[in-house]
Amino acid sequence: MTTNGSQNGVSRMVHHPDYYFKDGNITFLVEDTLFRVHRHFFECESQFFIKEFAKAPQAGTSDSSAFRLNKVTSADFAKLLWVWYSPTYRRESKPKDHWLVVLELSTTWEFPEMKKLAVDELQNLDIEPVEKIITYDKYNINKSLLLPAFKLLCKRPNRMSTEEGEQLKMHTVLGIHEARERAIRRAAESGCLSPTSADADDEELEKILNDVFNLNAHATTSQGTQPQEQVPIINPPKPGANGTTTKSSASGSSTQDDNKQKGADNNKGTKKTK
Repeated sequence: MTTNGSQNGVSRMVHHPDYYFKDGNITFLVEDTLFRVHRHFFECESQFFIKEFAKAPQAGTSDSSAFRLNKVTSADFAKLLWVWYSPTYRRESKPKDHWLVVLELSTTWEFPEMKKLAVDELQNLDIEPVEKIITYDKYNINKSLLLPAFKLLCKRPNRMSTEEGEQLKMHTVLGIHEARERAIRRAAESGCLSPTSADADDEELEKILNDVFNLNAHATTSQGTQPQEQVPIINPPKPGANGTTTKSSASGSSTQDDNKQKGADNNKGTKKTK
């Protein structure tokens, strides 16, 4: 491990043992650790880093001008870099805390594809339902992915504890309470004696939760953040034969309608002449 330090020993920087590459072209300083990696990974996806690099074009070109990252530990930054520099062809399994760090940093630094990866990995891990709901809400993750967590809370024999309720938002607590009550009523209607919310049919409970939390509205074709509103594409005006411009819409129907109208007017003129 290479060490850079001042003469008085106050400032002491070290090269990270795994993420300081000779062929790297951007150097980051995180705490007292230098990382020399490849700029491409940060520019190909993150608008945050594109803007930051533009503000200081010379930053990160050497150890002495390293691009300083604050509010992150060197250990956590290494977890983010691992996503790109994993030494094995098959991605090794990592614990929940590892992917929570990746989720945090990818959200803060605007890496949308890495964020989706973190969500996919978290979906495969066993996470307590309350913690999962809190996490997904914090990072604005597709709420429809929380259906299994909501079901677990509804099927538990006991209601949520006071501590759990204080961690969740009020509308979530009220929603779980409403779903449990509706599940009990459905179980009673089906003939169950002394029913609990756990006695409701799984399919029926899912319908209740979809209705209470409006989960279908949050469903997307890809996992991760909530769906964004679609922006219509409007083609620019095109020059006509006489040099003027003709109006066009996304489908080009305006020009077609104008031509039809002109044809109709010509036919009317012909009939009048006769």
